[in-house]
Amino acid sequence: ALLRAANALLQQRRYRAALAVLKGFRNGAVYGAKIRAPHALVMTFLFKSGSLREKLKSIAQATYTHSRNLAYFVFTYKGLMALQSRLQGKKIPFHSFFAACIGGWLVFGENNPINSQIIMYLLSRILFGLSRLAVEKGYVPQPKQDPFPLVAALIWGTVLWLFEYHRQTLQPSLQSSMTYLYDDSNVWHDISDFLIYNKRTDSK
Repeated sequence: ALLRAANALLQQRRYRAALAVLKGFRNGAVYGAKIRAPHALVMTFLFKSGSLREKLKSIAQATYTHSRNLAYFVFTYKGLMALQSRLQGKKIPFHSFFAACIGGWLVFGENNPINSQIIMYLLSRILFGLSRLAVEKGYVPQPKQDPFPLVAALIWGTVLWLFEYHRQTLQPSLQSSMTYLYDDSNVWHDISDFLIYNKRTDSK
C-alpha cells in the first residue's frame, strides 16, 4: 500500500517540479560519488603517503565532498529554475545562467582542492563549447583545417613551460602527475628503480 501511494504521488503532475528537484539531488549525490571515488582511489595510492587507514579516510572524504557538493548544486539549480519559471510563467535562457551562478557561488565558491578540480574541468569544456558556438553562430569563420592539432600543441607547450619554470602556478595533483612523469624519470640507481619501481626504498 505504501509503495502504491508513493508511485501515485510520483505521477502527480502538480508535484513534478518539486520531485524533479529531489531526484536531481539524488542524481547529483550518486554521480559525484561515481566520479570521485575511482579518481581519489587512484590518485591517493599513486601519490599520497601515509597509512592505509589515512589513505582510505582521504578517499572517503574526497568522495563525500564531491558527492555532497554536486547534490547541493543540482538541488539549488533545479529549485531556482522551477521558481523562476513559476514566477515568470515561462522558461527563458537567462534563468539557467542566473540559477547556475547562484548555485556556483553558494556551493562551489569555497577554494578547496575538490572544487578547484571541478571548476578547471568545467572551464576546459566551456572554452571548447564557446569556440564551437562562435563558429555555429558565424562570429568566427569555419576553419579550413581541423584546429585540434594546433590547440593540442599550444596546450602541451604551455603546460610544460609552466611546469618547468612556474610550477607553483599549477594545481597540486597536476604537479604530482608531471613530477612522476618528467622529474622522477631522471633519477635511478639500479635496475630496480629504473624498470620495476619508480623510487628506491630507504632500505636499499
